[in-house]
Formats: sequence, structure tokens, C-alpha cells
Amino acid sequence: MSRLMSKLIGYLAAVAIIVGAGALAVYLVSLAPQPERSEQPPQIPFVQSARVIAGVGAIPVHGAGTVRPSAEIEITTQVSGRVDWMSPSFHSGGRVKAGETIFRIEQADYLYRLREAVADLEDRKVALLEAEEQATVARTEYEQYSGRQLESGSSVNLAGPLVLKEPQLKAAQAALKREEARVAQAKLALSRTRVKAPFDGYVREESVDIGQFLTVGQPVGRLFAADAVEVVVPLSDANTAMIPGLWALQAGDSNRRVSARVRARFGDASYVWDGYVDRAEASLDKQTRTTDVIVRVPDPFSAGTLLDGPGNRDHAPPLLIGKFVEVEIRGLVPESYFRVPRSALQPGNEVWVTRDDQRISIVPVHILQRGDDEVFVTGALEEGQAVVIGGIQFATEGMKVRTLDAMEQ
Repeated sequence: MSRLMSKLIGYLAAVAIIVGAGALAVYLVSLAPQPERSEQPPQIPFVQSARVIAGVGAIPVHGAGTVRPSAEIEITTQVSGRVDWMSPSFHSGGRVKAGETIFRIEQADYLYRLREAVADLEDRKVALLEAEEQATVARTEYEQYSGRQLESGSSVNLAGPLVLKEPQLKAAQAALKREEARVAQAKLALSRTRVKAPFDGYVREESVDIGQFLTVGQPVGRLFAADAVEVVVPLSDANTAMIPGLWALQAGDSNRRVSARVRARFGDASYVWDGYVDRAEASLDKQTRTTDVIVRVPDPFSAGTLLDGPGNRDHAPPLLIGKFVEVEIRGLVPESYFRVPRSALQPGNEVWVTRDDQRISIVPVHILQRGDDEVFVTGALEEGQAVVIGGIQFATEGMKVRTLDAMEQ
């Protein structure tokens, strides 16, 4: 009996401990502070926006291309001989002037040929004088003979060409002309021993040295013009349509020009040169289906104008052949258009405008030109309107949104 009582007392003690612990826990929880209740914010998306800008002036047409010479020739010889002199400028990278002798072939042989031709010409002049004199004597004698025959009543036979020395005279005249041609040819050959630059330019490469024997037609270098360079800019149909009067332009026509600007980067600085659209190719590229528009830059080897960066204005570089450049062409000037950030353009050529009531209106637009950071469009827009540039992936007409401008009010 005592053993049963002791077990019962143990059970009761355990129950008392458990109940006491539970009561203590409830008491401690009741003493804890209640959390503050706050209303959940409305589930209205927040969007980033930018302002619509009314366009003014011409819309730029952007492109890129590689600088190439406006004219480039291969220097060859027209006579053979040994090179006995070279200009210090006739080396790779050298600058030459139009009409400047860049190298010379030994002239002695050509001087001898000229003197020989001149001597033969003098002989032919004497021979012509003799033939003329003989023809004059023959005609005088024939006229005297004819007069005597008429006085005596006899018939007069017509004199043949040989009697009057006419073939001999023509032969002497032809021989003189032949020798005159030989003299002219000898003078031309002598002049060709001096190889001259046909225009102001730069030497791209040369492969001739003093003492080297050259044959007729042997290439000895390449020369490109210094007065202008060209940039071939491939453009799409939409871009070429933005260039005013493109298909009416004629190469070299200074009266009708569309201005352009060429930008090149050297190190951390950018430089620009002024140019113009010279012409457009009359065929499409087979692979890219684009049209090559030729932009011409006069005086490219003068220093460019510093556009941005830490460049030195006093030591600006020239526009080098082979340089990859960006080109901005002055396009059409529409009566009215708008500029919006490129990120505001949505699929389907539309923009999302946020109204004053913080709701979205979907506005279709017509794209005139796409730039790197902005798009030139027409449509039912107004200057200063806010357009969505981020924050949502899709929108519906009248959709409620929040903008930074509305939150700051």
C-alpha cells in the first residue's frame, strides 16, 4: 500500500510541475508587446519614365565605314633603264607634290637617240628643199615646152606626175614628217626618264632603289591622293530614304551637297572632320542588301577637331586611311516629329504614355529613324509627356501605375 501511495505522489508532482510550467509560459506570452499592425501597400507597379522631346531641325542618319583613298594609282615606268636618282620623299609614308619628280632613269641613251633623230630631221629638211627645187624646175621646163608647142601649132601632151617630180616631192615631205615624229618620240622618251607624281599624295609603298634596272611597265610603288578621302557607308533602305536628294547627287557636283560629319577615335579621345555625301552606288550588296553611300572628306590629313576626351587640340591626328569611323549624315527635316528614349519604344512600334491620373495610354508611333540612345518618331504625342522606359514588361490601356514624379508630389 505504501508503495502505491509513493507512485501516486510522484505522478501528482510531475503533473503539478507540467501545469505550473504551462501556466508560466502563458503568463510570459501575455506580457509580450503586441506587434504593430500596418496596412499592405496597394499592388500598383512602379515604373521609370522619361519625357517626350519635340524634334527640331534635321534628323541625323548614322552609319559607319572604313576610310579609303579617293584616288590611288600604281607607279610604273614607261621606259627602261637604270635608276640614277630618287627623291627623299619617295618612301613609304612620304608626301609628294603634283608634278614633282619622284625618281629618274639614266638619260644618256635617250639623249643620244634624240640627237640622232634631230640630225636625221635636218637631213630630211635638206632633202625636202632639193625635192621642192627639182619640182619647181620641172614645172618651169614643162611650161616653157608647152608654150613653144603652142606657138608652132603643135599639140601639147599633158605632163605626167613623174615629169613634174610630184611623187618625189611627196616622198620627201613624208620622210620629213616621219623624222619629225621620231624627234617627238625621242623627246617624249627622254621626258619619261623623269617619273613624276600626277597629284598631291602620299606614298603607300615603294620598291625601287638607286642603281636598279627597270623595265617598261614594271610596278615600283603605290600613291594615293591627299586632297580627299572617301568613307563607304552601307545603309538600309529606310536610312537612304532619309537622305535628301540622294539619287540626284552626281559625283563631284559642288552645287548639290548633303553635309556629313566623320568621327574617329584615337585612344581615349574622339575627333571629327566635316564632309559631304558625294554619291550612292547604283546596286545593292548581295549579302547585306544594303546600299553603299559614299561620303567624301576634303583635306583629311589636316588635324581633326577634338570632340571629347583628353586629347590634345594642338596635336590632333589626321584621318588615316583604313581607319574605322562613325558617320553622321544630315537627313530630312520633317515638319514635326518627336524624340523619345530608345528604351521607351515597345514591340509593335508603340510607346506607353503615363497620364496625369497615373494611368497608361498606349500610343502607336511611326519610326523615322533609330539612333543609339533615342528614336525619332511621329504620332499622337505631346512635348513633355512622360513615357515608360522601365519597370514593367507589359501594359494595358488604362492600367494604373506609380511614377517617381507622382510620389514626390
